[in-house]
Amino acid sequence: MTEPESTQEILFRSIRSGLAPNIYFVHELSELLEISYDSAYRRIRGEKELSLEELKKVCLHYKISIDSLFNFKNNNVIFNSLAIGEDGLDIEMWLKSLLVSIKKIHAAADREIIYAAMDIPVFYYFEFPEIAAFKIYFWNKALIPSGGDEKKMFTLEVPENLYEIGRQLLSLYVKIPTIEIWSEETISSVLRQIEYCFVSGFFARKEDVFRLCDVLESWLNHVQTQAEQGFQFVHGSTLRGVENNYRLYHNEVLVSDNTILVKADGQKTSYNTYNVINQLITTNPVFCDQIENSLRNLMQKSTMISGTSAKERYRFFNTLHEKVKALRSRIERLAEN
Repeated sequence: MTEPESTQEILFRSIRSGLAPNIYFVHELSELLEISYDSAYRRIRGEKELSLEELKKVCLHYKISIDSLFNFKNNNVIFNSLAIGEDGLDIEMWLKSLLVSIKKIHAAADREIIYAAMDIPVFYYFEFPEIAAFKIYFWNKALIPSGGDEKKMFTLEVPENLYEIGRQLLSLYVKIPTIEIWSEETISSVLRQIEYCFVSGFFARKEDVFRLCDVLESWLNHVQTQAEQGFQFVHGSTLRGVENNYRLYHNEVLVSDNTILVKADGQKTSYNTYNVINQLITTNPVFCDQIENSLRNLMQKSTMISGTSAKERYRFFNTLHEKVKALRSRIERLAEN
């Protein structure tokens, strides 16, 4: 009869599964705990237990929740915060942190993302450089108001380094089995932001706002094609993917926030958005189970519009296209005045 894994074995297995192939765990553990390689090996093999101080160091360094480790069932949940403006975190560092996470998910043998999208999923901003340029400009306006760019006007030029990171995020995201739950308001946030920036006089060139409307229409067509095919692919690339790797649901009323649940090789992680794009992240098993149950319940109260659901899919995307056209009409009237 196989002996159950000890807590220490579970801890070290979890850490090693998230390390890059070129990282030697024994070397990292030795340096972190300031012990010899032999002592590190004995802890890894379970011959010597970690002290409380060593356990604290390991969990803090690898950002592992004690709750998840011991499977405590209580109402206190520990979150890691990924917030722009905190501890010097800027948009580039924020994107790089997401990239590290998405690489780990992509590397997992058994993986799934469930994304309840009150706003356009962040990865999609990088399908088109125009959308990426606008969102990065708006994030700077909303999240870093004292960053020195308060009077900067918007142009369609996207910072190359940020766009490259975003494209890497997108290229990995489209390869992971994903369920997205949208409402008719999913696109409304970016439309309101575009209109606000135009009315406020932030556009350097008036024609750029109409270019954004054109690109949003193209992007909606692309997502509709993904839903029809049942898999995701980067816009402009070969139409190829794994069948049923992408499921899109339409919910009429209940998508009220951006919630992401990730399942990777048996580990669940919940990402909960606040203050535009900042993230509260936890692997607490009780909380993640609650989030998954909530999302599964949301799916049951939604209509699947990917695959064969052509009539419902056309109706849904036509509604979103009408929202973009309505924005264009309002801006045309404003531009005439």
